[in-house]
Amino acid sequence: MSTVIGISGSLRKGSFNSALLRAAAEMAPANCQIEIASIREIPLFDGDVEAQGLPAPVAALKERIVAADGLLLVSPEYNFSLPGVLKNAIDWLSRPAKDIPRVFGGHPVALAGAGGRGGTRMAQAAWLPVFRTLGLLPWFGKSLFVAEARNVFDGEGKLTDDTVRSQLREFVTGFAAFVGAHKR
Repeated sequence: MSTVIGISGSLRKGSFNSALLRAAAEMAPANCQIEIASIREIPLFDGDVEAQGLPAPVAALKERIVAADGLLLVSPEYNFSLPGVLKNAIDWLSRPAKDIPRVFGGHPVALAGAGGRGGTRMAQAAWLPVFRTLGLLPWFGKSLFVAEARNVFDGEGKLTDDTVRSQLREFVTGFAAFVGAHKR
């Protein structure tokens, strides 16, 4: 059994990316569990705060990632790039720098996202240098850029589009196999 930590890069209650992550967790194959983690309690990065020690939510999430077999980021796209709140969380999780190999090094990671007309292509491309810097092992098996997300989820955040549901199932199944083959 593999464990993947799933993180949505949006804090909005009605977030399509959080809805996509919940749907992914529901579709995980029997050999993989996707545990949803929140970044809501992670403060803005501040070196003065860091000098006092890592905030408890940061330390707890770091240990969950270390214990997991993979990481799934479901990232919105803001202004054709990655979202600040998720990048902020990753910045905190990479502190102190000597912890980067322990937390991220060699960890399988996948990206998905839900957005407007272009989906989240630009944001997903913007994440690649960050992954490289952290030593993550990106999965490139199946891209998932959900375009026009407002048309594929209902008012309660349930995925209603059969095509996207099929794409998501293929994505989650492929990433689960990748994680299983690349456990640290």
